[in-house]
Amino acid sequence: MEKPKNMEMTLKENPDYKEGKNKERVSHVRINSNLRKGPFLIDDCDTIPKLFLKRCIELGSKKTAHREKHFGKWDSYSWGYYHEKVFEISGGLHKLGFKKSDRLVVLSECRKEWLYIDIACQCLRGICTGVYTTDSELQLEYQLRDSAASFLFLDDAEQLNKFLSIDKALPDLRKVIVLDRKNLRGFAHKKVMFLDELYELGRKFLKHDRHTIIRKIEEGTPEDIALLVYTSGTTGLPKGVMLNQNNLMYAQSAGKHVLPFSSDDELFCFLPLCHIYERTTSVISPIVNKTTVNFVETPDTIFENLQEVSPTYLAGVPRIYEKIFSNVNLMISDATTIGKLAYNRAFQVGKLKSACQREKKWVPFFLLIEWYLWKNLVYRNILNLVGLGRVKRAVSGAAPISEELIEWFHALGLPLVEGYGMSETVAAISVNLLESNYVGTVGKPIPGSSIRISNKGEIEYKAPNVFCGYHNDAKKTQEAFTADGWFKTGDKGELVDGYIKITGRIKDIIITSGGKNISPENLENGLKFSPFISDAIIFGDGKKYLTALIVPDQENLEKFAQQKNIYYLNFTSLCESNEINLLITEIVERVNAKVSRVEQIKDFRVLDLVLNAEDEELTATMKIKRNILEKKHALLIKEMYN
Repeated sequence: MEKPKNMEMTLKENPDYKEGKNKERVSHVRINSNLRKGPFLIDDCDTIPKLFLKRCIELGSKKTAHREKHFGKWDSYSWGYYHEKVFEISGGLHKLGFKKSDRLVVLSECRKEWLYIDIACQCLRGICTGVYTTDSELQLEYQLRDSAASFLFLDDAEQLNKFLSIDKALPDLRKVIVLDRKNLRGFAHKKVMFLDELYELGRKFLKHDRHTIIRKIEEGTPEDIALLVYTSGTTGLPKGVMLNQNNLMYAQSAGKHVLPFSSDDELFCFLPLCHIYERTTSVISPIVNKTTVNFVETPDTIFENLQEVSPTYLAGVPRIYEKIFSNVNLMISDATTIGKLAYNRAFQVGKLKSACQREKKWVPFFLLIEWYLWKNLVYRNILNLVGLGRVKRAVSGAAPISEELIEWFHALGLPLVEGYGMSETVAAISVNLLESNYVGTVGKPIPGSSIRISNKGEIEYKAPNVFCGYHNDAKKTQEAFTADGWFKTGDKGELVDGYIKITGRIKDIIITSGGKNISPENLENGLKFSPFISDAIIFGDGKKYLTALIVPDQENLEKFAQQKNIYYLNFTSLCESNEINLLITEIVERVNAKVSRVEQIKDFRVLDLVLNAEDEELTATMKIKRNILEKKHALLIKEMYN
């Protein structure tokens, strides 16, 4: 066993996280031995269900818990309504025989019922897991069998068909509850019932025995397994990550120091709720912070709904911020000559001011005056147009983001920071703070946690939010930890002045035939900063040089073709044109100019792809699945090395 480098960061060593500095904003969080030992209490509650019940009694009908859009109108639902629906589902499940430690699976898009089902399951001390709506029947079957689920909640007729095709392979699944009756009038199946029927069953039970649900909540302990979160499974079968109430409460207690919220904050829920990032953001955090969640209408209306909601906090993934950048470039390309000149000058001024702040220098007086001028004339208008005008803090997570992209948002005045975490750590390891944002890093470790770098360069982590193990897989659980109990993240990195800098995912590191280790992420992010490139994948493992497959941004590419009078029959012919090849070549050369010769991209191919969340090439958090793309385009890759 190699001895790791002595590089650890604890709460006491980290001046940004001392309780005194943030005393007012975290006054109701009880710190216990600098967040290293449990139980972790928030408002004297040691589990999420207990805190949920307290919030509902406190807020009742006085405050909106969440909103959904129906028939063109945003409808509001109070904490009192939230309370009743969770209890009705809890009562209905109890009547159907749901017991402590039973597993429940949710197969649904973002919607308020996801929250009700999740919290109801936790109230009954059950274990809730989710399935991506884009998963196939076989993937659904695997997760239902692996989790030993006894109940399945699903969206609609489309998802019901998946269950019906695998029904005979699931003898232990006791009940399937369908949320939406549309196109299912008159449908009957011995295992299937509808959500309105479950609500009615629950209401009848609560009339006579409401105390049973309250008692189950009160009996809950920090050691109860609450969530079973399945990893994406890009390198094999998905692994079920077991998280208990103690994990959740610690992550939220620590989060109060690094991501403080006001009860007036508005959140926007659009990522899949079965992913830990959105689960903590839109299910657990609002219970802790009394915030309001707004649910996206459909996956296709994200940017339209973002404009309507105009949240004060946005938790997104790099692809969302890349798309916003792309949309703004489209708007600028349609502007008048004066408008373009104004944008370019405003951007330069914003960039200079942002650079001064990063380097902790005084912003020159005349630069500050000009910045305020452009703020009113340009920055505010752009941010309002894309729905980010009210954002007090935006966070990017789940994948690396380009430094240039963060700096672009900073130039417009959007407070964007990068964070780091994974399912195994309840989505929380580190995050940059607004007052100490070190661009190019993912921030300092959360309070009470420790980070070290192994001699192999791997980031290792220890804290109370580290998961309880992989479900049904003791071997992989053991492999995930060092002999002395540190969790191995699988990421290479280093510590810079206490900040974590990630240099690549270990399994993605490219080793050329010359023995050079190259992390592809920096090159890929450099390419994606261009508004003409949506995605890029770098290859070269065991080869003499690097190559790239490039997925173009269709809208910006077609706009470019119109402006340059490029004739094309369809998107495929446009991608194959000499003019586009020259455009992409210039972008690649700009990226190559920033790296050493061995890290330069020697050849590329442009793919006529337009990817969306339902494509198998993308994970649920919109990251490219490198192995899928490599298999599909093996001939193109081979051609670049011939």
